[in-house]
Amino acid sequence: MAKVYATSGYIPVLSEVIQMIPNKELVATAYLRQDGRMKLAELRRKTGVPVSTLYDWVKKRKCLGISRFTALLDFPSIGFATQATILLKAGKNGRKRLQEFLLHSASVNSLMRVNNGYDYLAECVFKDLCCLEEFCEQLEFEYSVKTKEIHLTVDELKREGFLADPLAIARRAKNE
Repeated sequence: MAKVYATSGYIPVLSEVIQMIPNKELVATAYLRQDGRMKLAELRRKTGVPVSTLYDWVKKRKCLGISRFTALLDFPSIGFATQATILLKAGKNGRKRLQEFLLHSASVNSLMRVNNGYDYLAECVFKDLCCLEEFCEQLEFEYSVKTKEIHLTVDELKREGFLADPLAIARRAKNE
């Protein structure tokens, strides 16, 4: 079985995750990942799990560690046509200050600390390319960014797909 390691330690691969969590919880989680507002009665019909059990799972967020229910936005449809993933390396003394700026910036949708020569990976959203350029100039001049790599999103092909297909989970469980 393949194992994947990161700087913080061992990360289980999908087959191990599936083995660690009961199949019905995985299937319920997949349905909730597709539609976080699904009524428990409908979820019961799809999974066969009693509503009271589903309620307990959701209340305790036991279903595979659900951290929160949220809406995914279609950025271009609300006027934010430019999406970019930016890799950043800060100067030695500016890392904390840069992190604080990125954490509080309205343009940063997601922020991760990374390795391999960079400090941060920021998923950003902008009205247009001019706003992206202004943001990058601010990073360089005010926060002493040493290195940056900008990758524009051309087309989003998949988002939030991990453990989101209940049929695939059910098929996999039957094959084991």
